Amino acid sequence: MAYNHYILTCGGTACESNKGVEIYDNLIAEAEKQGVKHEVQIVKTGCFGFCEQGPIVKVLPEESFYVGVKPEDAREIIAEQILKGREVPRLLYKQDAEKKKTTAIEDIEFYQKQFRVVLRNCGVINPESIDEYIAREGYIGLEKTLFEMKPEDVINELKISGLRGRGGAGFPTWLKWDLTRKVEGNVKYVVCNADEGDPGAYMDRSTIEGDPHSVIEAMIICGKTIGAHQGYVYIRAEYPLAIERLKIALAQAKDYGLLGKNILGSGFDFDVEIRLGAGAFVCGEETALIKSLEGQRGMPVPKPPFPATNGLWGKPTVINNVETLANIPVIITKGGAWLARIGTEKSKGTKVFALTGKVKNSGLVEVPMGTTLREIIFEIGGGIKDKKKFKGVQTGGPSGGILTEAVLDTPIDYESLTAMGSMMGSGGMIVMDEDDCVVDVARFYMDFCVDESCGKCSPCRIGTTQILNILEKITNGNGEQKDLDKLEAIGKAMTKASLCMLGGSAANPTLSTVKNFRDEYLEHIQDKKCRAGKCKNLLRFDIDTEKCIGCGACARRCPANCISQVSGSDKKRPPYVIDQSKCIKCGECFKNCKFGAVFKK
Repeated sequence: MAYNHYILTCGGTACESNKGVEIYDNLIAEAEKQGVKHEVQIVKTGCFGFCEQGPIVKVLPEESFYVGVKPEDAREIIAEQILKGREVPRLLYKQDAEKKKTTAIEDIEFYQKQFRVVLRNCGVINPESIDEYIAREGYIGLEKTLFEMKPEDVINELKISGLRGRGGAGFPTWLKWDLTRKVEGNVKYVVCNADEGDPGAYMDRSTIEGDPHSVIEAMIICGKTIGAHQGYVYIRAEYPLAIERLKIALAQAKDYGLLGKNILGSGFDFDVEIRLGAGAFVCGEETALIKSLEGQRGMPVPKPPFPATNGLWGKPTVINNVETLANIPVIITKGGAWLARIGTEKSKGTKVFALTGKVKNSGLVEVPMGTTLREIIFEIGGGIKDKKKFKGVQTGGPSGGILTEAVLDTPIDYESLTAMGSMMGSGGMIVMDEDDCVVDVARFYMDFCVDESCGKCSPCRIGTTQILNILEKITNGNGEQKDLDKLEAIGKAMTKASLCMLGGSAANPTLSTVKNFRDEYLEHIQDKKCRAGKCKNLLRFDIDTEKCIGCGACARRCPANCISQVSGSDKKRPPYVIDQSKCIKCGECFKNCKFGAVFKK
């Protein structure tokens, strides 16, 4: 059926948690109520990427881009745009808030420098419809693999593409597949690592939510290439929407003869099963993931042997993360040379980042390798919120370093980020401003790593705890100069001696901040001062008695009852003072003083 209009509603986790389901249901109800249900098709898509502006509704063919939509807006969208052909100006995204200028989606700065390969179908198709995926060249790559290409041809296209693993290590994808392909044996496995556990990261989850068939197609292609007949998707149980859409996609693929026995009459058998993880960060490491899949405790084992030759149940196994797999169908369909034209000499293609933190436009960003941090943060991301000063950016999650403004113009690729003391990681990118304390941030990430360490090897088990203790000592105001040397010594030892990359990279946030923000550490240690005001034990709130008008707002809001009026004052309304011995550094007095009399130092 042909429709006059198509309404795309964001169906990602973030928008659905913000009444996205109600918006979708209301649009359908209003279309029927207003008598236009045969003129408009309403589609629930995956994430549009521009999470800061959600919930998002997009109307075609006008390309109207509505942001911050509420369920009650459904009536007006149907009444104005569908019935009368007029956009709803108040809901349109405004690039220039002062001039009130509405902007077409292709002109929105957030999207201008992006190039979508992995996210090509997210926000475009209904992820629960295999027909819509097929209409977007879906399963063409599988067809070519089954009937037109030999395994060597697939490997060659991957080699030409230059695709490297997007899970963090950047290992050449073609080489991993080829190693497994060449191992003798009838039993091999394909595993999709969807155990995305970095704080602030949601790239893989959103890809599955918005385009599950791309991952399934890639796994089948991999199975045919390496000689495997069984695949597993290892995904966190705390991602219910992604799991549900993956289940739907698997069922559809089986109904269409794309999974199971004798796929498309080719004689090739392949099936995929879902396995739920319990949320252990260490299970993102491939050998720990394998142990969990086998029903054992998720703990890494020494390598070699590598999973490519000795993996799941001792059999050759290819493990790729979601983002890596989502590239595969495009490479096979368009050819490896097509992807190789994107990116840099050593880092081909695109990279998806979850841009979060103190940036105006947070969301999912997919850019060509070689794009600079400055372009992502200040052009795509729109710069720092509330006109604050940029302080640093962390790439690579708890395993990545925190970089300064001095390196913002460095092109992003695997080698450049490593050389700067950080890493690509899975793609988390957290922006910090002047109100963030890097010592406290390093403490937070080390606290996370202590909790997530499996405890198997002593460099990680003991090292993370020791670094955390030192960082807490510094943030509590008890730090010593020699603590900085200890942090560096322990961190470097962990990097060299830990069994897996959790321990091997856990010290990166600490090491990078000691190097790049040493003056801030020295302030904490020598001056007992936290310039960002995040370390409570280094804070002191005082009242300027000259500015204080004696209104008592601070005292009324103080939970510790440590604020009282000055006795013996000759003023009609005596000023207030803070008893520092009782102050709990909560900041309520500072927040509630309207006259600037309360200050912190």
